[in-house]
Amino acid sequence: MIYSMTGYAAVARDLPSGALTLELRSVNHRYLDFQVRMPEDLRSLEPALREAVAAQMQRGKVECRINYAARGAAASSALNLELVQRLADWERQVQDVLPEARGLSVGEVLRWEGVLDSPSASAEELRAAVLELLQQALTEFAAARAREGDKLRAFLLQRVEQIEALRAATAPRIPVATAAFEAKLVARFNEVLQQPDNERLHQEIALYASRIDVDEELSRLGAHLEEVRRILAKGGAVGKRLDFLMQELNREANTLGSKAADTEISRASIDAKLLIEQMREQIQNLE
Repeated sequence: MIYSMTGYAAVARDLPSGALTLELRSVNHRYLDFQVRMPEDLRSLEPALREAVAAQMQRGKVECRINYAARGAAASSALNLELVQRLADWERQVQDVLPEARGLSVGEVLRWEGVLDSPSASAEELRAAVLELLQQALTEFAAARAREGDKLRAFLLQRVEQIEALRAATAPRIPVATAAFEAKLVARFNEVLQQPDNERLHQEIALYASRIDVDEELSRLGAHLEEVRRILAKGGAVGKRLDFLMQELNREANTLGSKAADTEISRASIDAKLLIEQMREQIQNLE
């Protein structure tokens, strides 16, 4: 399996005290760059978060966002009846001394500290919930990156087949180009001499044939394409190795173009370089 460095996952959990959300997103990068945004009271978790992400990814710019929203009093608070009764007793005692004193309103009673007991998560409970949520997010994150990796693998293999087809079509062009050159050379000799100089003719043809011989380049091109297939089949962290192979493929395609004996071979070289560039751009997204 191969993984893209581009991925996204978002998970959430409802706690008695509030709502916890965790979001992971990543893009391609030369090395692993982990950034986290979260409440300051959870900052002590950053090393554990970094370690968990590093265990799954070797390269990529990863951003982690953690939010915790405590529940409002109306949604989760319980009324402290004991304190309400105590406030009522205090109100009667005050009015016995000060009969003109205004009584407490319901709103004032509810705003009194301690009248509404709101459940709150302890620091340990919250940290444990974050770490559990992170594992869930990492599972979804890996699945998303694997799906993208499968798409990239299919894309690369398709380009490999296209380059292989160009390579196969190029090899038969060399004898054709050599024969065309020989006919052209014979015609020139006939124009200048009544009797062609066979020895000189053979030398020129041999020199031309050696100059346009691309058998070695085509062989290396085929070997590099086979290596791309092997790496994609093996899986794992393949980005750097494939990026190096793209440089080697491009070198052979350039040499093929410089030795082009006819327009068909020149066109094949250009087409191959375009396909290699397409592959190289997509490989930048592979871990």
